[in-house]
Amino acid sequence: MGTVTLGVSIAVPEPYGSFLQRKREGFGDPAAPGIPTHITLLPPTQVSADALPAIERHLADVAAGFRPFPLRLEGTGTFRPLSPVVFVKVAEGVAGCTALQARIRAASGPCARELQFPYHPHVTVAHGIDEAAMDRAQNGLRDFCATWTIGGFALYEQGQDEVWRLEREYPFGPQSAGVPRQAADLSRPSAPSC
Repeated sequence: MGTVTLGVSIAVPEPYGSFLQRKREGFGDPAAPGIPTHITLLPPTQVSADALPAIERHLADVAAGFRPFPLRLEGTGTFRPLSPVVFVKVAEGVAGCTALQARIRAASGPCARELQFPYHPHVTVAHGIDEAAMDRAQNGLRDFCATWTIGGFALYEQGQDEVWRLEREYPFGPQSAGVPRQAADLSRPSAPSC
């Protein structure tokens, strides 16, 4: 059946998601149009297409064990010089994101994998572009703030055109069985409280 490239993430809800994606495009990041604004839980991972049913069951089981939790994005940071990335910081919800990604990547599950760097939840706003543009991204979004309640996460697949597409959403709570493409409301934006 071949292989597919999957990722699991928390989508940044509107209006914040589109705003940050437009900013990322404006800073000159050529990958921005193909990457929905998100917080990574499982980075791009190549798997056998035959493994998809087990992965989907695993993700549903993980989601069933979590409850919604608050998340706040505030300010910017960078992984430079180690990695050419500028990001918006997760200021609240770090523990929830960290626990979630650990359960998704559990050694006993079908998404087990080592990470290249220690897990650090964030929203990438510039990656692999020239230093001046990275500086503009870091300075231009330093006052950004957004808050919402995370109600689940989603599975994405990267197409041959390198565009990431939503495959299935996993709302938190015991009812989670995975919902095909955009049928669930996984986050509730709220007024910024920063």
